[in-house]
Amino acid sequence: MEDQSKADALIRLGTRGSKLALAQAYETKRRLGEMHPELAPEGAVEIVVIKTTGDKVQDRALAEIGGKGLFMKEIEAALLERRIDIAVHSTKDVETFLTEGTELVAILPREDPRDALLSPVADTIEGLPQGAVIGTASVRRAAQLLARRPDFKTILYRGNVQTRLRKLEEGVCHATLLAYAGLIRLDLGDRATRVLEPEEMLPAVAQGAISVQCRIGNTPEDKRIYDWVRAINDAESEIRVRAERAMLARLDGSCRTPIGGLAEFTADGALRLRGCLAALDGSGLCSAEATGSADAPEALGLAVGELLIAEAGPDYKV
Repeated sequence: MEDQSKADALIRLGTRGSKLALAQAYETKRRLGEMHPELAPEGAVEIVVIKTTGDKVQDRALAEIGGKGLFMKEIEAALLERRIDIAVHSTKDVETFLTEGTELVAILPREDPRDALLSPVADTIEGLPQGAVIGTASVRRAAQLLARRPDFKTILYRGNVQTRLRKLEEGVCHATLLAYAGLIRLDLGDRATRVLEPEEMLPAVAQGAISVQCRIGNTPEDKRIYDWVRAINDAESEIRVRAERAMLARLDGSCRTPIGGLAEFTADGALRLRGCLAALDGSGLCSAEATGSADAPEALGLAVGELLIAEAGPDYKV
């Protein structure tokens, strides 16, 4: 069910209704108001909550019901039908190829992209007991864990952050992994048992980044909204995300494919991109990295994608 839009709203912002999604929506609203005085008054930016298929179906893996785009399709429909003006997403949930007529116009300053281990029984992955049950809905996390510890048993573990924390407390599993950025945005960062370095667990492409999707149109309204949103873009975060998403596109990645990626600036201003690709069971984990110009992030992403495909060998299908 969607909220009714107010007549005086200058921007109707579409979002999912979880606590984390709403935290991201309010961060976007705050940044718009700080950048544009006309968007600062209460009611100038209205938050419209939209229930997505990905939120409604919790008992199956996303790969079985259509992929991570199920967190977007109802929101994108509202955007294209002009029921909302912008859409706010966790960029790691944004499909590799966007719906025609839309664009990711702004990437907000990226939060810590790392994964967090949460466990009542161990402080590290190595410290978990033999045959430990790991709750996760991420094939990327499962594959990287199984590559290190083939003895682990992974179980489907979906739901919002609060639901996953409750399941952990109830003893459903020995450990789970969550995006540290989400915990920080919910003021739950202290619940992390350990924040995993990229060498331990390469994060999802664009993890920790909030993106704002707009219509690309020729109407004065569309152009005004585009300009408002573009002004809150963080250039460095955008460059990093563009490199990672270009790698993902070359790998034709989806939620069915265990892929990790992280782009970071080096001390001298170059862009370093690390990527990994694995079989679902963690076998044959491939890793690659390259450094390139921050002026050409897509080229760097393509190059790392090609390296991963070459390492994976002829059986890898894109």
